[in-house]
Amino acid sequence: MTPPLKVWFEAQDRLLRLRLARPKANLIDAATIAALDAALAQHLATPALTAILLDAEGPHFSFGASVEEHLPGQCGAMLAGLHRLLGRLIESPVPVLVAVQGKCLGGGLELALAGHLLFVAPDAELGQPEIKLGVFAPAASCLLPELIGVAQASDLLLSGRSITGAQAVTLGLAREANAEPAAAALAYFAAHLQPKSATSLRCAVRAARLDFAARVTAKLAAVERLYLEELMITRDAVEGLEAFLAKRPAQWEHR
Repeated sequence: MTPPLKVWFEAQDRLLRLRLARPKANLIDAATIAALDAALAQHLATPALTAILLDAEGPHFSFGASVEEHLPGQCGAMLAGLHRLLGRLIESPVPVLVAVQGKCLGGGLELALAGHLLFVAPDAELGQPEIKLGVFAPAASCLLPELIGVAQASDLLLSGRSITGAQAVTLGLAREANAEPAAAALAYFAAHLQPKSATSLRCAVRAARLDFAARVTAKLAAVERLYLEELMITRDAVEGLEAFLAKRPAQWEHR
């Protein structure tokens, strides 16, 4: 099977490149989660590392998490692994730039939101469609209210609708919309991060995100319990996932 992630350094080891490498879907499955977590665990302590750029091969950043891994019997392990990865990103002292093109949905958007600065194609499609499958997005439920406020976050989480990259900039979710988001992220790195002291940047990142990281990680643990202990024991949550996999309309019984 093709490795899910490409990893390399640029700019005299000042920039770590992480690239999702299973287009076109680039699913955030167990293999991808493990590869990302391992790369971060191995390289975050590199002394001269000044930034990380996460992007993706193909026309789309990610269609989201593996729906099969959301089913009972698998979702506990899947959520634990994903949330451990997102926690590592949220608490990273190294700035994480994320470049998004095409679809960035579900677990793919949660991954992108855990970074520090988001660069998007103007026509990118960002959304948390989980509610349409009878479930909800645990990590996005923690991150989106922090990033764009409760009202805007509630709209996206409860409707399951998507927004464009240009709209994401207007909402304050993304820093820049550019037809070449990875190039825009690289330009930002070269202009604003590469000239800086890596040690000083780490302290600055920790200071800027101290309360944010503590709030999100604490809430993430509580929301994970809600997902596993209250949502996944309902009939409709399982029905929605199974209907999606069977490519049929879900039959809700509201229980």
